[in-house]
Amino acid sequence: MMKSMTAGLLAASAIVLALPATAQAQSGAQSCDRDCLIALADSYAQALIDDEPGAVRWAPGAVVMENLAPSSAGAGAFDTITGDGEDNYAIHVPDPVSQQVGLLKMMVEGDAPVLVGIRLKLDASGAISEAEHLVARNLTEGQLANLQSPRVQIMMPVPEAYADSRARLLWLGRAYYDALDLNNSRLTVMADDCVRHENGYQTARNSFTRPGQVFSDSEFAYLGGLGCAAQMDTNMWEYIDTIENRRVDIVDPVTGLVWGMSHFHHAMDKDHTPLLGVPWFESRDMSRFNAFDMPAIHIYKVWGGAIHEIEALGLVMPYQSEHSFSD
Repeated sequence: MMKSMTAGLLAASAIVLALPATAQAQSGAQSCDRDCLIALADSYAQALIDDEPGAVRWAPGAVVMENLAPSSAGAGAFDTITGDGEDNYAIHVPDPVSQQVGLLKMMVEGDAPVLVGIRLKLDASGAISEAEHLVARNLTEGQLANLQSPRVQIMMPVPEAYADSRARLLWLGRAYYDALDLNNSRLTVMADDCVRHENGYQTARNSFTRPGQVFSDSEFAYLGGLGCAAQMDTNMWEYIDTIENRRVDIVDPVTGLVWGMSHFHHAMDKDHTPLLGVPWFESRDMSRFNAFDMPAIHIYKVWGGAIHEIEALGLVMPYQSEHSFSD
């Protein structure tokens, strides 16, 4: 009698546990895991090269944006991207929770190397419902020197003892924009060893005596030698008016990477902006700059509760450009 009851309870439990999966199958819902998302991003990049949008599955009414402009599957980068980068530069940020993946990758447009940022979002059936491209062109030899392969630290899995929760990763990525907008590093957490690259340029923790910059003639020779946090506290980013359309919802706890997208507005209506705690320089001369916008991607490497590496892509666009996938 006891064996019969036990068997019955186990059978009932199996039915209950199976119900969600059955309901999911009937609705057509699918979930793309971490490996699946990485493979999807690579397949999408190859589809751009081959001009074969049908190589990936699209949801009805999928929205495609490129450099802030509406596009479509098969247009834009599908027509212009002609090859893979001749290097090994590719950074994946897969997020099974949000069913999104970000890919920062060197590719070829015509005969020119370009840095391409790709964000893909899947619907409940596993088809692409959103595709977003940012393409950075006209890269110099100095930029390309840092775009041969990702920094080793960025790609390394985070040891369990130093891994942060999904919520912590999201908070740090979002808080970075507050810190940058308000010139206050204490609004987020950046480690002393934090290094930032922008379109290949190293813009933090450079040598104070680097070639081509005379320390006494350029305030950025000093500012560029500071770490990520110390730079913010000098007020050097005051020319940023607003950082809008902030979208930070893609994280990979395995590598501790956070993918953020945003839209910077710069009116550039001041000839000089004050600096704090910078020897020999009390302000930055901004008179040579015209107003501009900058849609951007930031990838943050986080471990031990702090940001240690930042890899960014930014495009100079007309002032007050329309947002992409507006918040």
